[in-house]
Amino acid sequence: QVQLVESGGGLVQAGGSLRLSCAASGLAFSINDMAWYRQAPGKQRDLVALIRRGGATSYADFVKGRFTISRAIARNTVYLQMNSLKPEDTAVYYCNTPSRVAVGASWGQGTQVTVSS
Repeated sequence: QVQLVESGGGLVQAGGSLRLSCAASGLAFSINDMAWYRQAPGKQRDLVALIRRGGATSYADFVKGRFTISRAIARNTVYLQMNSLKPEDTAVYYCNTPSRVAVGASWGQGTQVTVSS
């Protein structure tokens, strides 16, 4: 059974920072890429950051230079360090593996990030 539990969201002023955590069970980082997604009100869910099973990372243009994805393999946890936050970053943030997303698998509860101007 795959379980994904996101945490670390909250309310922060523009320019501030947050660190999100995703506790993943039932997934092996050796064979699965891990990603962060977000969904803002009235918008589709967007891919934010990706860490491949070999450790390479990539980012959406709108967060490049501000966000960093990392993982603690022994803890089965993936992180998203968010700096220089903007009001446009306000959204519910989710973690998942793209291979599950591609076949319509379920999502966790997400964690709300709200950035005030």
